[in-house]
Order: sequence, then structure tokens, then C-alpha cells
Amino acid sequence: MNEWWVIALAVLPVLGLLAVVVVRGRRHAVDPDSLTAEPEDRPLAAVVVNPTKIEAGTRQRIESVCTGLGWADPLWLETTVEDPGTGQAKLAIEKGADVVLACGGDGTVRSVAEALAGTGVAMGLVPVGTGNLLARTVGTPDNVAVATRVALTGDDRAIDVGRIRIDGADEERVFLVMAGTGFDAAIMESTPEALKVKVGPLAYVISGLRAMRGRRIRVTLSLDDGPPLRRRTRTVLVGNSGTLLGGLVLMPRANIDDGVLDVVSLAPGTLAGWIAVALRVITKRPRGHARVEHWQARSIVIRTENPQPCQVDGDPVGNAQELSIRVEPSTLVLRVPDVAPPDAPDAG
Repeated sequence: MNEWWVIALAVLPVLGLLAVVVVRGRRHAVDPDSLTAEPEDRPLAAVVVNPTKIEAGTRQRIESVCTGLGWADPLWLETTVEDPGTGQAKLAIEKGADVVLACGGDGTVRSVAEALAGTGVAMGLVPVGTGNLLARTVGTPDNVAVATRVALTGDDRAIDVGRIRIDGADEERVFLVMAGTGFDAAIMESTPEALKVKVGPLAYVISGLRAMRGRRIRVTLSLDDGPPLRRRTRTVLVGNSGTLLGGLVLMPRANIDDGVLDVVSLAPGTLAGWIAVALRVITKRPRGHARVEHWQARSIVIRTENPQPCQVDGDPVGNAQELSIRVEPSTLVLRVPDVAPPDAPDAG
């Protein structure tokens, strides 16, 4: 009998320890909120949205992705005619947003980038515009929900931005894709918004066919510290990205984080010249040609003999005679897909 008491006394501490473990395990099992972050601790996204571009249900789809990934309900900040996105993006930074989603076309993206460049706050892309050229460049999907997921969970990529000063203005403008003067800007200026809504990117083709008969203009180019270059051309474009609509690449060497800008001059004078230009673009040949010339530089000044139509990321900005352009390397954090699709022009 004494042996049983000895065994019982030896077992009691073990049983007590097991009881503590079971009780603690049950407490955790009935407390699922213990694994959920408090609302104020959840990451916050802000959506700067062009309300004229989105379809019904877009807000609900974006909010669903955010909450489904454990993020807080996003800030919803709509652009206006007076402020196409810069002020809203600044407000998002003040509110502590971890990422700012540009939900609109290239103009909205540019306006948001204007505020985010140099801050370290990441920009995500939810492309719902006509061109969506930056989104196409890095392979961001067109689907709203999938693009939102990329904006919240994708990789951060520090990209360059271009800065342009028009006719000696006090302030510079940011651009992410292309800026320039001449034929290209005339197309942007003459394409009605209603036509873009109706037929999409085909609207630019229609306007382009109408503008093909114009004359070449006299241009002087200054690239970094090099001597002035004088040309008779139809258009001069400066690009951070070389992607056009339809997957065409105008500037084959352009890369959004290489620290330089690409410059192209297109100088066709006849229909045959335009055909030659089209073939050069389709074949992606980067070497110079009488009708298509390419350069790279960190700073560019374009001077025209007479004021010409100008555009910044597809937005017409009126006529100007001098464009001063420079690159700011790696100053904007862009949220991109973890694995870009193989057809993305600049997958990083």
C-alpha cells in the first residue's frame, strides 16, 4: 500500500502541469480575436479616384479586397476638375496612408505621383483610363480587384520621374511616361473625351490620321552638356517609359529606373515617311535614322521656332516654345506585381 501513495504523489505534479496547459489551450481556442489586429493597427490604403472613369461597384470591389487582406477600410478621395489628384494624395499622406492607389487614367496617376515623389509612400495602380501606359509598362492587370491586390501586396520598385518646366514657368510638372511637343501633342489636344469614352484607344488613331498632313517644325535640342542639335521634325518626345498603346514600344532602350530619359524625334514628310516610321516602331530598332532618331540624356531642352502644342503624360498643356526637362532618379516608390507577365515592356 505504501508504494501506491508514493506513485500518486509522484504523478500529481504532472497532472497539474497538464491541467494548466489544457486550460490555456482552451482559452486561446475560444478567443479568435486575439489573432486579429485592432482597427487602429491595421494598414491603411487611400484611393485617389477619378469618379468619371469608374464603373458601378468599383468602390465595393476595392474595399472588399482591402478588408479581405486584413487592411482597414480605405480612404476614398475623389478628384475634381480643379484638383485632379495631387491635393487628395497629399491628404492621404497626412492621414497616414501606407499606400496610395491611383484609380483613373494616366492623368490621375501623374497627379498622384506629383504628391508622392520623394516621400517614400508607395503608389499603387488601379488602371481604369483609356491609355493606362504606366500600368501596361510594369504589367499591372486591368482587373480592378486583382490590381488592388497588387497595390497592397506587390513588390516595391523605386522608379525615376521626369520633371518638366514649360516656357520658364516657376513650377515644374512631374511625368512618368512621356512628354513632348508637335504631332503627338496635337493628337492629344484634338481627341475629344466623348470619342475616347465611345471607342477607347481607337480615338487616338482617328485623330492621328487627321493630323498626319501637318508640316515639320524647326527644333533645337540641347542634351546634357552636348552641342545644340537642329532638326526639322514632326514631333519630339521625351520618355521615362517607351510604351505606346497596343503594346508598341517607341523607345526600345527606355527603362523606368535607369536614371536617364530617352528622346526620340520623328520626322516623316510624306506618307512613305510615315510608313517608314511605323516599321521602325514595330521592329523596335533603336539606332538612328533620317526619319527616326534616338538619344538618351539626364537633362533636355527643346526649343521650337514657333509655339507648338505640348503634352505631359497624354494631357494637353497648351502651346509652348521651350520645354526644360530633367530626370529625378529612383524618387517614386511604385507597387508592382511580384512576377510581371512576360509581355510587360518593363518588368523590372
